[in-house]
Amino acid sequence: MVLDCLGQRCPLPVIALARRLPELPVGAVVRVLADDPAAAVDIPAWCRMRGQEFLGALPDPAGDAPAYEVRRAH
Repeated sequence: MVLDCLGQRCPLPVIALARRLPELPVGAVVRVLADDPAAAVDIPAWCRMRGQEFLGALPDPAGDAPAYEVRRAH
C-alpha cells in the first residue's frame, strides 16, 4: 500500500500512517511518501513508540520525495 502524504507538514504524515496502518493485516508493508523533512525523524520515532517495524527510507520511484516503509507488527 502507498500512502501519499506529499505536501503535508508534520504531524500529518504520522497521523495518516497511524490511521491507515490498523486497516492492514499484520505483516503488511505501507510505503509513506512524504516530502516534509521532519518525516525522516517522525516516522521512525512513531514506529518505535508504537511497536511497529520501520523498514527504512528509500528514494521514491518517481523521484519526487523519499519513501518510508513500515511493516505492521501487531
